[in-house]
Amino acid sequence: MSDLRSAPVPPLRPGDHVRGPQDGMLVLFYGDFACPRCAVAALRLRHAGARVVFRHFALRAKHERAVALAHAAEAVARQGAFWAFHDALYADQGRLDDPHLWERCRALGLDVDRFQVDRRDAGVVERVRGDVREALRAGATTTPALFVDGRLDPGLHGRLAGAVQG
Repeated sequence: MSDLRSAPVPPLRPGDHVRGPQDGMLVLFYGDFACPRCAVAALRLRHAGARVVFRHFALRAKHERAVALAHAAEAVARQGAFWAFHDALYADQGRLDDPHLWERCRALGLDVDRFQVDRRDAGVVERVRGDVREALRAGATTTPALFVDGRLDPGLHGRLAGAVQG
């Protein structure tokens, strides 16, 4: 595979969505909430005890709802519920339209009106665009794009399958 990078993947930064044990393998996960392979990778990383940094690689050309879902996740993050929303989206990928998003917000005890305003906010839109730009510059071409030690690791997803099953 050719190296398509034009810039290194940015390191951990303030405002990143991070979870997992401090001593876990640090994985920068560029994902799309409408991507079934991302849902599987997210679950495998969690079971493997990885420390995950989630960033958006939402391309409308790949999945029609990708950008809208990324905006929704960033809006929910403003209310402190990014990871709960992340898990809910990946757990039920058949329900990604707006009424289901509102239902998830209510279930998480969030302010749905604020969610509606925040997901259209210029800062949310730019956050998602910035993540996508960084992913492309770092050489990501598909989702999930998993980076370990600053390098794209296309085989990690498969190796995790064995680790979780074994």
